[in-house]
Amino acid sequence: QVQLVESGGGLVQPGESLRLSCAASGFTFSRYAMSWYRQAPGKERELVATITEFGGSTNYEDSVKGRFTISRDNAKNTVYLQMNSLKLEDTAVYYCNINSLRFRRYWGQGTQVTVSS
Repeated sequence: QVQLVESGGGLVQPGESLRLSCAASGFTFSRYAMSWYRQAPGKERELVATITEFGGSTNYEDSVKGRFTISRDNAKNTVYLQMNSLKLEDTAVYYCNINSLRFRRYWGQGTQVTVSS
């Protein structure tokens, strides 16, 4: 059974940092690229960052480039999102997802990130 469990969110002030984690199970983690998405209130879910199977390549949504870093540890079946210089507009629920037509329907519960002064 595929499971994705996000954690690490919280309430921070602008300019601060958070590190999100997504623990995956139920599939061969190292065979798939992984992504982080976010959904702000009243908005569509959007892709934030993607990392290839062994971490050799990453891609970012324009508004987070230079501030967010996606990484993974295949030994721990975990993908991370380091978020620095957080802005008010980064407030959202953050989700990880598997880059696969077979598994893309699986979502975790998400982790809330709130940036507020």
